[in-house]
Formats: sequence, C-alpha cells, structure tokens
Amino acid sequence: MGSLGVFGGFGGYAKAQAAGVPAIDATFLFVCDVHACRMASGLSPNCQQEGKTDANLLRNIAALNGLGDKDWPAEIGGVATALRSAGKRIGTPLGLVVGGDMTDDGGGQVTQPSEGTQLLQFSQRYQQGMGPDRVHVPVYAGLGNHDLDQNGPPPHVDWYRRELRDYIEVNHRPGVFFKPAVPATNYDTDSDCYSWDWGGLHLIQTHRFAGDTGHGAVSGLPWLKQDLATYAGDGRPVVLFQHYGWDAFSIENWDPAKKTFDDEGSGAPHWWSEADREALVSALGAYNVVGIFHGHQHETPMIYRQGKLDLFKPKAAYMGGFALVRITDEAMDVVLGEANDDKGGVTFTNAFSKAIK
Repeated sequence: MGSLGVFGGFGGYAKAQAAGVPAIDATFLFVCDVHACRMASGLSPNCQQEGKTDANLLRNIAALNGLGDKDWPAEIGGVATALRSAGKRIGTPLGLVVGGDMTDDGGGQVTQPSEGTQLLQFSQRYQQGMGPDRVHVPVYAGLGNHDLDQNGPPPHVDWYRRELRDYIEVNHRPGVFFKPAVPATNYDTDSDCYSWDWGGLHLIQTHRFAGDTGHGAVSGLPWLKQDLATYAGDGRPVVLFQHYGWDAFSIENWDPAKKTFDDEGSGAPHWWSEADREALVSALGAYNVVGIFHGHQHETPMIYRQGKLDLFKPKAAYMGGFALVRITDEAMDVVLGEANDDKGGVTFTNAFSKAIK
C-alpha cells in the first residue's frame, strides 16, 4: 500500500480555514447494496430466499426516514460511544448517498429494453419524495458490480449498463437546458463519477471504484486527480464513496488449488486488483481524505483501517443496514445501524469518532 497522509502537507484544519474554507456541519446517510429485485412478474431467482424483497426495502426506508427525530447514541451494548454528538438530536440529514448495487442484476437481465423493472423499483424507493414508501432527503446514487457487470439479452448486451448510467446522469449532471434533481458540482461524462460540496466538505462518488475499466468503462482516475486538485487542494476534508473495499471479500483472487475465489488466491482478482488499489491510494495521497464509505459485502457491518484510511461499511440496505455520519470543522462521528422493525425502529451496532486535524 502507498502511504496516505491524513492531512497531506497542510498542517491542520486551521490553515484550511485561513485559506477561506467554508464552515462544516454536515449530517448525512449512507446505504449500499439495495439489490432491487422486482421483475415484470415476481422477483429475480433466489431473491425471495435472500431477503431482497420490497418489504425489506420499506423497512430500511422507514428507518432512514425516522433517524432525524432520534438522538445520537451515547452507548451501544452498554459501552459508551464517545461520539462528539452523543445525546444530541440527529436532525434532518442533508442527503443519502448510495454505495452501489442499486439493482440485483443490471435492471433485469432477462427482460427487454423498456422493461427496467429493478431500476424502476429502486427509483420508487430511493429517490426523494413524500410518504412512507420513499426516502425523504436528496439521494446521491452510485453503481456497483450488480448494476454494471450484467449483460442484457442479445442484441441489447449493453442496454442495462447504459440505462443505469443514464439514471446517474439524469439525476446528477447539470446542463444548460436540463436541471437535475440532485445536481453535482463536478460531473465526469466519461466515467459518470461526480462530486459535490456541503459547506467546506468535499464529497466524491466513484461507483465501483475510480479506476474501473470493466465492460468498456472509462477510468475515472484522471478525473478524480483533477477534481481533488481543483476542489480539495486547500486541505478541506474529503469523503469518498465507492462500491469495493479492502475487506477480505472485496480483495479476493482466484485460487487455482481450490478452484474458487478467496482471500488466499494468487490468481486474477475477482473484483479489483492490488494495482487498482495502489493507484487509488496514490491519487488520494496529498489530500485530507477523512473516510471512505463502501459496500459489496452484505452481512457484516465494518469500521476498519487500511494504512491511514478509515473505512466504513454498513450491512446491505435490503438487510436493513445504514451509516449515519456527522462531520464538522472539528470532528467526524459515524454510527452503523440497521432497521429492527417496519415502523422506523433501529438498532445501532458500531460507533466511531475522531478529531479532524
């Protein structure tokens, strides 16, 4: 792994403030692995058994919509959380960021063009609206392997990849004649990566990961480098969102002896390579990246560290999982949790807090 300076060479946040960085007090939500599964008739194979149902997505949405009226937890499982915000009202989040796998199989790989039932289901749940059946805050969408890796039926092999990317563009790319629902500050038309700002906090959505070239994708790494230089060169905090992480599942390789992918394999990478990871860390190196939020692994909530990177991964959204985040000029609080009923009840499972230097 390359080295990642927690604050590059900027010598503390006071210097960033002196450079004119706006104040920060940003509370937001993060989910991953929604896996909308609805087809024109029923669900995709195995979705019912795996719990990828609309009822479970509605449980997740009820939890997300109810968080604003709750308090930051002072303890979890009888242990003090040490959160800076402990005991304070959470309040209305600025938005919800999605860390990939919005759909279970690219919108529905066995259906024909114009029948993107899974993407439609996702949009009917995880697009800002009113009522109990959809999210109440702006949504920053992101794509994962299930959105991008599936081929459509011939001759429409790329239909659903294009449809999912179009969804990102329509929702986030500003234009002269078209005003998106949730406009990005900076949008890359080649990779569909985009960034935005909440006060002095810079946030970047890179879908699977910034150097992705799978299935004809254009690498977003050159765009990421330019975005960071343009929008975060003054030392302000940066948050990165992507689908893959550094957990054992995300970094597994082909194991020729066992004839499967695992974390001990020496063959080709299953998802992204060590070279991909090193290139990303190198691009981030001089900037104040305070956290990376990712998905991909479904069952286990994770808060962990790789080199000098802090990484956060809630349980899959269809399993009720979410992350709640507050970043201010002085500190970063993160809580992982999950829905525990269909009325907005939640169980907090993990907590993290650190000073922003």
